[in-house]
Amino acid sequence: MKNFVFISPNFPENYWQFCRELSRNGLRVLGIGDCPYDMLRPELRESLTEYYKVGSMENYEEVYRAVAFFISKYGRIDWLESNNEYWLERDAMLRTDFHITSGWQVEDMPRIKNKSGMKPYYQAVGIRTARYHMVDDFDGCMAFIREVGFPVIVKPDNGVGASHTYKLSSEEDLRDFLGQKETEVSYIMEEFVTAEVNSYDAIIDSRGNPIFETGNVTPESIMDIVNNHGNSIYYIVRDLADDVRAAGRAAVRSFGVKSRFVHFEFFRLTCDQPMGKKGDVVALEVNMRPCGGYSPDMMNFANSTDVYKIWADMIAFDQSTKPCGEHSFCGFVGRRDGKDFALSDEELLQKYATQMRMVERIPDALSGAMGNRMFVAVFPTEGAMNAFYADAVR
Repeated sequence: MKNFVFISPNFPENYWQFCRELSRNGLRVLGIGDCPYDMLRPELRESLTEYYKVGSMENYEEVYRAVAFFISKYGRIDWLESNNEYWLERDAMLRTDFHITSGWQVEDMPRIKNKSGMKPYYQAVGIRTARYHMVDDFDGCMAFIREVGFPVIVKPDNGVGASHTYKLSSEEDLRDFLGQKETEVSYIMEEFVTAEVNSYDAIIDSRGNPIFETGNVTPESIMDIVNNHGNSIYYIVRDLADDVRAAGRAAVRSFGVKSRFVHFEFFRLTCDQPMGKKGDVVALEVNMRPCGGYSPDMMNFANSTDVYKIWADMIAFDQSTKPCGEHSFCGFVGRRDGKDFALSDEELLQKYATQMRMVERIPDALSGAMGNRMFVAVFPTEGAMNAFYADAVR
């Protein structure tokens, strides 16, 4: 029996379904987390062979001892994974220290975590990237800005989501940023791109071939949503665009992705710019894990399938026969507390009762980018989905 160590299997809370499908496929699923065992949802407890509670997931020595304990009791670990961006580097450290070769190692981190490190791998397969400069001092930054013009975007070179991401529109903004930025963090500065974000989401087998593909579109800037405490909308596409599929597959080859669920983000330009024409696809960043939050569930709704099973089938069998059914658009709305809307939550639910698939309170840890109250609904056409958005956020 193969041993799979799942790091923090209780968060996001929908990730228990990965554990369930692994267990159904005959793997021994061993969980490590800081949540008390009795507080784990029953379905997760039933999916785990054993759970090791640590005092803090941030304490590497505690998590290391947990893995060592599992090895002493069950033998070598075949897989170790969290499917979570926050723990990506921690997962790699544990794999490297315990010689678990089924996933990324410490030496892989610079090219898949640092935004500057990603760019050569995009460019190697002909995917354009935004021009950039590693933030140094005022003069160095201004030399770059004179080349690309204001505004520019600054963000941590190794960061998660849109945290600590800023749009600088003047020399005064630049001086303020340089005076307030965290000195121990390396920041990257990029030319501003006017675009919407299109993603390539896929489950990749051990040979680098996709066994499931879809994508999402985020019309609004996540940076603006976070910084302005705005409402959030995005959607899973009914059918993946050919150019996004081609760019995603090329990036999979260039980065050497194998046996993973990935979420690759691209800009689709909304006007002509120095890097391309309106409608062109340009690289943003790679994420070597599933799209966050409730996106896996939305992929299921949009494709009439089960990505948790497809992923677990890839782990256990390196293939999946789980079919996809009827395709739809699946739209997400994250409403922000304290804002007024034309339709109340109850009125929105009543109007779209037949299309609604999920209605939940968003955990505080995810609310910065996603809002506080979540509504997920499916629609046969983009026009019907846009009508839902108009009702939901106006």
